[in-house]
Amino acid sequence: MNYPIPDSPQEIVALRQKPVDEELVAAAIAGVVKIVRAQGQSLEELTAQVLADDSMLDRQQRRWLSKLLAQAWENFS
Repeated sequence: MNYPIPDSPQEIVALRQKPVDEELVAAAIAGVVKIVRAQGQSLEELTAQVLADDSMLDRQQRRWLSKLLAQAWENFS
């Protein structure tokens, strides 16, 4: 992977400066899982946050992302 897994929210925000590709998205997702776990949150809490209504993603996209995060969570176990 060309991108290291982010260790902080600031490092995730810094990824915005990079061109978006599959590896960048994978690094961002891995970073979110890593940070959430370090903060002592559960997968259920992360899923609830992702599924919360917002203006960036529609319901189907939020469900897809929550499934992707669950897979990443399991891979980091």
